[in-house]
Amino acid sequence: MPRQPLRLSLAQARRHWLRAQRLDAEAPFGAGPEATRAAIEHLGYVQVDTISVIERAHHHILWSRIPAYRRDDLRQAQSVDKSVFEYWAHALAYLPTRDYRHSMADMARLRAAPGRWFAGVGPDELRRVVARVRREGPLTIRDIDDEPLVDKDHPWASRKPAKRALEYAFFAGHLTVSARAGMVKTYELSARHFGWTRPPRPASARATLEHLLDRALRAQGVISLDSACYLDAGRKPAMAALIEARVRRRRLVPVALEGADRPHWIAPEAAAAPPSERETARLLSPFDPLVIQRRRLAQLFGYEHRFEAYVPAAKRVFGYFALPALVGDRIAAAIDLKADRGRGELEIRRWTWTREARAGDRARIEAALDRLHAFQFGD
Repeated sequence: MPRQPLRLSLAQARRHWLRAQRLDAEAPFGAGPEATRAAIEHLGYVQVDTISVIERAHHHILWSRIPAYRRDDLRQAQSVDKSVFEYWAHALAYLPTRDYRHSMADMARLRAAPGRWFAGVGPDELRRVVARVRREGPLTIRDIDDEPLVDKDHPWASRKPAKRALEYAFFAGHLTVSARAGMVKTYELSARHFGWTRPPRPASARATLEHLLDRALRAQGVISLDSACYLDAGRKPAMAALIEARVRRRRLVPVALEGADRPHWIAPEAAAAPPSERETARLLSPFDPLVIQRRRLAQLFGYEHRFEAYVPAAKRVFGYFALPALVGDRIAAAIDLKADRGRGELEIRRWTWTREARAGDRARIEAALDRLHAFQFGD
């Protein structure tokens, strides 16, 4: 007999998502580099971003779940403990090293077909840059200053041809980012960095599909096919078949979500755990896992976030780098901030209430601003 769907209101689904994201507890991962590892393993990935109008996204996301987080914790996890590594999720991100084998198929595909961005990197150039790292040790692009400069062919390109060769070697799996200082990456041979005598065995396509579904369930609580395959539409047919198989084996519970016209699911153990109702206030990064899936955020929270850094100033609604202000299970406001590092101040450039404020909302958000200020200019 088919299992009857579990009926969930939007409020219940929001709370399940907040619990899955560990945004409903004070310090769910503890503190120190081990907390950083645990947070990235639980979330599945933490996005890296280049914008630094306030603290960069990867540090901000981790601090949102680890109140005692220090930037050096991520450095130690990446460069000393080697429990996390950089690679592509839906964007460049920190991922758990335990999941490295699930990225190896993407590395192999890039080696076989470099694509337009890396088409100009020939085999000889690739061999030269890898051999140089093997011979000289870890290198940044700043260490390579013995080649002629060329004109840029793209705003994100470099005048040093070796930069694209290093990036290709990284995405192809020959090199890894062994350290990062801001946006300056240090590249090292993958095998030497991780201490492998032989590389891990790549995960099968089926194992990676199972991994991605488990990751979505762990970090999202209530999932849809779209949320499990975010920016990965080509995987949807196989993911849909896997979801159906788990439903038949009663390893997934179908969900009838209020107002939704598409199926949703939840793991049985998550369905059995009542979601928290803490009224925590947090200022989230625009690249936070709770925020980055814009359609899902709008569906569950009734809030459409606008990332307006690349929008002309006259057309901005929330501001250049607005942070969603989460109060309990509501996005109560969007606060556009800029860090004045010279004066050690957070400048509030725009405060937009996204709904009618409740009693205590402003005080909770101002307390969250004080905590963000302490993180921004501390450590």
